Amino acid sequence: MKNALFIFAASCMCLTANATHTNDSAQFYFKKGMEEKAAKHYLVAATNFTKAIQFDNAFTDAYIENGYTNLEMRKLDVAKQNFEKAYNLQPSNADITKQLTNIYFDFRQWDKAIEFAKKCKSCDNSARIIGMASYEKESYIEAERNLMEALKNNPADAVANYTLARTYIDLENYKKAVPYFEKATSQKPENNAWAFELGLLYFNNNDFKGATVAFENAEKNGYPTGNDFNENYGYALLYAGDYAKGEEKLFNIYKIKGNREILREIAQAMYDQKQYQRSLDYCERLLRLDGKDAKALYQAGLAFQKMGQKEKGQGFCDKAIEMDPSLASKRTKQMNSDGAL
Repeated sequence: MKNALFIFAASCMCLTANATHTNDSAQFYFKKGMEEKAAKHYLVAATNFTKAIQFDNAFTDAYIENGYTNLEMRKLDVAKQNFEKAYNLQPSNADITKQLTNIYFDFRQWDKAIEFAKKCKSCDNSARIIGMASYEKESYIEAERNLMEALKNNPADAVANYTLARTYIDLENYKKAVPYFEKATSQKPENNAWAFELGLLYFNNNDFKGATVAFENAEKNGYPTGNDFNENYGYALLYAGDYAKGEEKLFNIYKIKGNREILREIAQAMYDQKQYQRSLDYCERLLRLDGKDAKALYQAGLAFQKMGQKEKGQGFCDKAIEMDPSLASKRTKQMNSDGAL
């Protein structure tokens, strides 16, 4: 019996000694890690924190510091793993919750980002994260509410302004989107894609002068000025009254593409702007390319009528209908709303 008690006591002493040794080792490597982290030797620091955790897998501070160190090295996945382990040990720790909120958002884990943002009482960006994550989840009402709250706290947040503008666009409330797009582009004028989107928004709201200014800003800040850009810009110029510049841009696209429909659309735009002679010029271009182009002939007839040559114009329209009987349906529309082709 005495021998059994002696063996039990010896075992307890051994376990205590091992525990003390393990704890001392964990503390030793943790201290080394903190020293290396302070010296900005992040890779060495992370190695030491990992060793500390190997000696004590419930060492919360080591997980936290390892998380911060890996954030410095932009090793977000490793940082996330460390903060998640720390959170399992200390779920009430505000710093851990805050870091996981931001990391989940960066990882586009929208549900987790929203969950942790709601838990994070110390996060000054909770509403922003919930709003932006909700937008990505297409929960637009929740996005609107939280982004509005975020902008109360920080009206100069360009990304929040842009996301709220996009929220209104997806809700098909284009007029509400405009002021937030304007704020976003004024706060980040170098973001040429936003300027281009603002131009399209102005265009769709029939604010063609605003559209031309936005397109000019996009171009000035390096937006690629390909055919699509110049086509939108060109029509904005036409409808804003800058006919010469708009025609130049659109006609250059026609020379590149060789698509006659561009000429037809310019003729229509000019007609809409009451530039009847300019509209007629483009109809004549189309007819020189194809004398049997009934649509161009009908459009020319409408232009002549608007220019006071009603008999001549009516004759053109009649001839166009002979060539293409489907145009007859346009006559009634013309009488009711002056519908051109």
